[in-house]
Amino acid sequence: MGAGGRDFHNFNVRFRGDRSFEVVAFTSAQIPYFASRLYPPSLSGKLYSQGIPIHPEEGLARLIDTLAVDEVVFAYSDVSHEYVMHKASEVLAAGADFSLLGPDSTMLRSTLPVISVCAVRTGCGKSPVTRMILDTLKGLGRRPVAIRHPMAYCDLEKQRAQRFAVISDLDSELCTVEEREEYEPLVEKGFTVFAGVDYADVLDMAEAEGDVIVWDGGNNDFPFIRPDLEIVVADALRPGQCDTHHPGETNFRRAEVIIVNKAGEDSMDAVEAISETLAGLNPNAHLIPVKSHVEMYPATGSPLTSLIGRKVLVVEDGPTITHGGMPYGAGLVAAQEHGCTVVSPWPHARGSLKALRTKYPHIGDVLPAVGYGPEQLRDLEATIGATPCDAVVFATPVDLVKLIKIKKPAYRVRYEIRELHGDALASLVTGFVKDI
Repeated sequence: MGAGGRDFHNFNVRFRGDRSFEVVAFTSAQIPYFASRLYPPSLSGKLYSQGIPIHPEEGLARLIDTLAVDEVVFAYSDVSHEYVMHKASEVLAAGADFSLLGPDSTMLRSTLPVISVCAVRTGCGKSPVTRMILDTLKGLGRRPVAIRHPMAYCDLEKQRAQRFAVISDLDSELCTVEEREEYEPLVEKGFTVFAGVDYADVLDMAEAEGDVIVWDGGNNDFPFIRPDLEIVVADALRPGQCDTHHPGETNFRRAEVIIVNKAGEDSMDAVEAISETLAGLNPNAHLIPVKSHVEMYPATGSPLTSLIGRKVLVVEDGPTITHGGMPYGAGLVAAQEHGCTVVSPWPHARGSLKALRTKYPHIGDVLPAVGYGPEQLRDLEATIGATPCDAVVFATPVDLVKLIKIKKPAYRVRYEIRELHGDALASLVTGFVKDI
């Protein structure tokens, strides 16, 4: 049971060459347009010369019956513990066993030192932490490369092992908005990013170019590559969710360092709450509070001063606002700080975006930047065009102005982390480099 990432990796490292198992199907959740496909023979290996079918998860109980399934392996992330057990109950009621594969069964070993950046929930702010670590490593004279958690949404054979070193690489690989959100900021800073479907091949490519690997996690999954330094990001806006979601609690319990992002002088109670949870679950971990510095600047159109009192549409990072469970993100914060009136996109939603508010009722008056395929990207463009506003504020890391037609003034929001006290994270990375 997966969502086009962890499921494929678990199959590759645990089942692909093992004749004591017969894998009869994948099921797919979370990602639109992905079900009813095939895990291709070029990836499934010699034991599966016809490939392996991918079915919608909605048909799970029927599949267990018709395919005489003995065991179901749950393999996707950022879902509540209650959700996991509901799925387990569905499987058990259908007569099959339900299982989870842990880090020792699924982590690859690298010949290089590895720092991992994971989280307890989607949207905690892993990306700016990853960028800071890469910048620190580069400043120390190292050649860091990033391996990104998979987002295998398109042609799986072509995505087997990918390298992104310049922006044109993203164009030639036809990356979705969700992929560009993760790759583009790193590539713009001069770092090479590796990703794909078969992470043994991905790791080989990365090891040939770098001298330190930074694992850039997705959702709240744990790493595919065994880390030498395990950093996990928690969210000061969601202090009670360090131990409520799978596999975020696993990360929280395993971490050597917990970064509490979005902290500030007005959120020290949240930091203290996370610290208390840490004391109970992982008392040997270090805790470092950081704040997100949000900056807005014109992408097209007028200077920021012209935004005061104007009506704006806010477009936020997609996964953070959908399955990440956040009602808003940095875009809404920046718009309000600049005296804007935020306009709801939902009465004007077009095509596939109409269903998003029903599927994710927690979303506020912001628009998630979804674009898992050309159709959804066109719906995003149409929704932005149909929403009556004076300007559009984009808080997604990808430059959407270059991907869709925007007829209104556009502004971008970027965010980086700053430590509240001292430079503990930079010192930690510096010490790590000295020890390798």
